Amino acid sequence: MHHLSAVELAEWLAASEPSPGIATSPDRQEPMLLDVREPWEYALCHIAGSLLMPMRTLPTRLNELDAAADIVVICHHGVRSLQVGAFLERQGFRAIYNLSGGVDAWADDVEPAMHKY
Repeated sequence: MHHLSAVELAEWLAASEPSPGIATSPDRQEPMLLDVREPWEYALCHIAGSLLMPMRTLPTRLNELDAAADIVVICHHGVRSLQVGAFLERQGFRAIYNLSGGVDAWADDVEPAMHKY
């Protein structure tokens, strides 16, 4: 599993956005953002474009994920996402990233207007 800071994730997302009139190359693919918090936590604050899949539901929803995709696992501080990342790797997922510091780090370093809890 790889570890990613909020700033590194923001840079990755910005680099994967296609420029008008320019084709996006395969090496500029946007990662899947997998938020493993509970719905009430997600409702308070989340990173735009993230998929909510609470940790407890993950084993029954694995078919919704692409094992070949880059997946960034997100939680509040980064602890649940570490556990989920390890689980996904055991299931054969190839490129798992843990967002170090979770949505709190995103709010601190990338999106200061985001609500924190």
